[in-house]
Amino acid sequence: MKINKIIPIAMSALLIGSAAASGEVFAKEGVKSEVTSNEKAYIKVEGIIESVEKGEAATLYTIKQGEERPVFAVTEDTLVFDNTGQQVELDIGDKVSGYTDSNKPMIMIYPPQYSPEVVIVEKDESATGTVGVFDDELVDPYLKLQLNVDETTDLSSVTGKQVKVDDLKGKDLLVFYTTTTRSIPEQTTPEKVVVLDGNTGDQAASVEQIIIDDHYMVDGVKMVPLRLLAEKLGYVVDSTGEGAIVSKGAPSYTITRGQKEYGYNKSLRKFEVVPDLLEPKKTYVPIEFIDELMK
Repeated sequence: MKINKIIPIAMSALLIGSAAASGEVFAKEGVKSEVTSNEKAYIKVEGIIESVEKGEAATLYTIKQGEERPVFAVTEDTLVFDNTGQQVELDIGDKVSGYTDSNKPMIMIYPPQYSPEVVIVEKDESATGTVGVFDDELVDPYLKLQLNVDETTDLSSVTGKQVKVDDLKGKDLLVFYTTTTRSIPEQTTPEKVVVLDGNTGDQAASVEQIIIDDHYMVDGVKMVPLRLLAEKLGYVVDSTGEGAIVSKGAPSYTITRGQKEYGYNKSLRKFEVVPDLLEPKKTYVPIEFIDELMK
């Protein structure tokens, strides 16, 4: 998919009362949340459902989390499972974990409100449900989890497409499992895996929006932020101090600021314009490199 073929879309927010039910994320000190997978993947917020308020566009679930009361805006598109992989409905008293795409636009609102892609109800202490971005080796390095999928694993997708093991590589996955090894990373044969492929258009739009919001020109070449875009596309970005290593399973790129040459696996390639550091810890690369990552 070429960058110049991505269709820009308008960003809009749907308000319910004084809250935004379209699900933009607002982070506030004191709210228990953690980023799973990579820095721009999913924010996990957990707690116990304390109250429910139905609206026209979404149902608002207030979550008890110590002294905090974050809100989940749940729509008909939100995936709701228990941690054994069964689809369920939410109810007051449920212990839940919500997983929200951290690239969604943010607004300043309190209590913080999330529109999670997935909500998991914790019902079975022996089972685990989680969401992550898994590479070509089916490893999520930030969750420290590797999937060993076999014929017993139930494979499906949000869009209803038939799924094979190779279709899991480099994808956002909802995973259900019971046991893991004690290795690093932990390994598991999951009972169920769901490919979160229902937001492909949203991902393209998010990439386009990042480019619109954050770029500059050098000799007619558009320079864009490496980490933000690569991680949005499911790559792992490791800083080297002088640049970064960008990888997703077997493909691996080594980029050094100030050098036109960059490594691709064991070969060398060349940028049209050298990568540069526009602000602390933020490397910019020619937009053609992002085009390459999207192939």
